[in-house]
Amino acid sequence: MAPDTTTSTEHFTAILSDMDGTIFDSTAAVVLHWTRIANELNIPPSDILSTSHGRRSIDILKTHAPHLATEDYVRHVEGLIPKLYASDAKILPGSAELIANLTEWNVPWAIVTSGTNILVNSWMSVMKLPLPEKGLVTADNVKNGKPDPECYNLGLSKVFGADVGSEAFEAIEKDKVLVLEDAPAGIRAGKAAGCKVIGLVTTHTKEEVIVAGADWIVTDLSCVKAVRGDMGGVELEITGERIVR
Repeated sequence: MAPDTTTSTEHFTAILSDMDGTIFDSTAAVVLHWTRIANELNIPPSDILSTSHGRRSIDILKTHAPHLATEDYVRHVEGLIPKLYASDAKILPGSAELIANLTEWNVPWAIVTSGTNILVNSWMSVMKLPLPEKGLVTADNVKNGKPDPECYNLGLSKVFGADVGSEAFEAIEKDKVLVLEDAPAGIRAGKAAGCKVIGLVTTHTKEEVIVAGADWIVTDLSCVKAVRGDMGGVELEITGERIVR
C-alpha cells in the first residue's frame, strides 16, 4: 500500500461532502464547546475530545453522560456553538471555490455530516456558503452515526432520487460517486457505502487517513479543482497521493 503523488483528472457523477474539517474547520470552537460541557459534568475534557471528531454529539453523550443523550439537549447545545464561537472557526482553502462551482453548474451534491440540522444551517450561514440543492444528511436523519454507512447511503438516495434498498438505488454506480472526508470514521463510512473517498489531512495524520481507507490523500480542497460540470456530474483535477491497495 504505497502512496504515489499524482495529478489526475477524474469524473464523478455526484459529490457527497462532510462539513466540519472538510468545508471549514471549527476544531477550536468544538474544543471550547466540549471543554465547557466536560467541566459542567466534572470529567476531564480530554476524555471527550480524544474521540469526539466526526462523531454525533448524541453518541458522544451516550458514552460520557447518558442522561443528557437526548435530541432536545443536543439541538440546544449544538445551536449555541456558532453563536458563542463563530470567531474560532475558519473556511478551509478551496472549499468555497469548489462549492461555488458545484452550485453554478448544478452538479448533484449533498452535505453528509454528523452535526444536527440546526448546527449545519447555522455554520453555513455564518460562513456565507450556499447549502446544496439536493439537501442535507445530518445526525437528525440517521439512527447510526459514522462509521456506519447509513448516512452516505442516504446521501446517495437524495442526490439520485432513489430510495435506499430499491432497484434504482442498487443500480447506482457508487464507485463513480466521490466522498470528501477528513475523519477516519467518515472515510470508513464512505468506503462502506461503496464510494470513492478523498481524505483530507486537515484534522488527522496522513497515516490515519490512509489506514481508514481513503483512495486519495490531499492537504485540503485547494488540491481538488473543478474543471467542468453539469447535472450529469463533475470533472475534477486532483493533486495528491493516490493510494494503491
